[in-house]
Parts: sequence; structure tokens; C-alpha cells
Amino acid sequence: MSEELLARIASALERMAPPAAVSDDALTHPAYVWRNGALRAARAFAPLPLALLEGMDAQKEAVVGNMRRLSQGLPAHDVLLWGARGTGKSALVKAAIGEIQAEGGALALVEVAGDGLAELPQLFAALADVPRAFVLFIDDLGFAEPSEAPRLLRSVLEGGAEARPDNMRLHVTANRRHIVARDMAEQDAAINPRDVADDKLALADRFGLSLGFHVIDQPTYVAMLEGYARQYGLTLDAHDAISWATQRGGRSGRVAWQYVVELAGRQGKSLS
Repeated sequence: MSEELLARIASALERMAPPAAVSDDALTHPAYVWRNGALRAARAFAPLPLALLEGMDAQKEAVVGNMRRLSQGLPAHDVLLWGARGTGKSALVKAAIGEIQAEGGALALVEVAGDGLAELPQLFAALADVPRAFVLFIDDLGFAEPSEAPRLLRSVLEGGAEARPDNMRLHVTANRRHIVARDMAEQDAAINPRDVADDKLALADRFGLSLGFHVIDQPTYVAMLEGYARQYGLTLDAHDAISWATQRGGRSGRVAWQYVVELAGRQGKSLS
């Protein structure tokens, strides 16, 4: 086969190959999404003011303090936020980022899908030399069984060959302390169920900071809504707000925000 023909074949293959993913500037935006091997600026990053998150003072202090150290180039922990659905775990991570950025801290959020753990080494390489700190955010983490993902994440957290650089730390939310499978079907896994459980315990223990979130009581729920009402100029009827939560099966930060959206719509007010 002639060199000319080989060159033509190589050129044709290059044209057929998808272009390499190009990332957005890692120094410019407040938040990003890691998708298909590239860093994409989040279209809208509008975290709630930290003061509006009620019933989690200890968690707020711990998360903000840890992020502040990270933004200053000081030692900081990877963080596991676990507990009941809708209790403000994700909202706290984003609000804390907003708080640090408002202080002038060089810190950004990077959201990573739970099924993208295998791409973490690629993300580390992309951000390791950037003169900025990053919170790598994995929301609502859960593992199908069997899976190598727990072992991969554990290796990252304990400083193995694919450990994350010093300018980034993982912040993971999960519904359970030990990040067990959602379907709890460990007994059906193709490996020893005891090994599965041990893997989950070992993974949870690798986070330097582990914070629990629990269902809020009625006074905290109402106080949360009162804060929103002041922030957005809404007229609040506490009895109506409690009825709203009862109809939805319980009180939580998520239910409170849904009520605020409903209330703002009724009263013709903007939440932006």
C-alpha cells in the first residue's frame, strides 16, 4: 500500500473522529458541570443565601469553615452529607460556595454525575494546575450492585494512585450514612454480602467530615418559611404552610421551598 494511500486513509479517519472535548475557562465561572470529559460552565448558579437555611447551624458552620480553608490553600476535608431526603444537603453545599465566593474566595463548584466516578482521574488532571480551589460535588450518591465504584471512590479518598490534588475536595450527598444501595439488594450481589457491607463502611469512614441531616420539626419549618417571606417580600400564613406540608407527607427544606414557589406564584412575586 502506497504512502499516499495511507495518508489519505489517515486523513479520512481523522475527519470521522469526533473532535476533542474543549473545556470552558476554569478560572472564570462560579460553577461547572463535568460532562463527557469536559468542564462546562453551569448555565445558572443561584444558590440560596446561607442565612435562609434554618435548623442546620452546626452543619453550616462545619461546611463553610472547611470550604474557607480549602479556598485559602489550607488543609481541608472531603465531606459526606447524609440523611433524609429534602433536608437541605445539596442546598447547603451550594449556599456555602456562594458564601465563600461573596467573601472573595477563589473557589468554584464542579458537579460530577454519580455514574462518572471513573472519570475523576481525568478531572483531577484537568484542574490540578489551576490556581483556584474546587468543590467536586456528587449529589445523591448510590451504588448499583455489584459495582466497583465504591472501591474506586475509596481509593480516591484515601490517597491512592488516583488521589485528588490539594486544590480540590469531594462533597458527596447520600440518603444513608454508609451509602448503601438504594434497593438494599446486597444479598443478591455476585460477591459475599459481608464484603459489600464492609466496602460501604470503609468508604464512609474515608470522609474526614461526615454530617447528618434529619427531618425538621414544625417550629423550624415555620421559621424557615418566615425567613423566605422576609427575603422575597411574601405574606405568610403559617396554618396554610403547615397544611401544605401535611398534604405532602412531612416537613423538609424541599417542601418549604416548594411552598415558597407556590406562594410567590399566588402573590405575583418574583424569586429571582
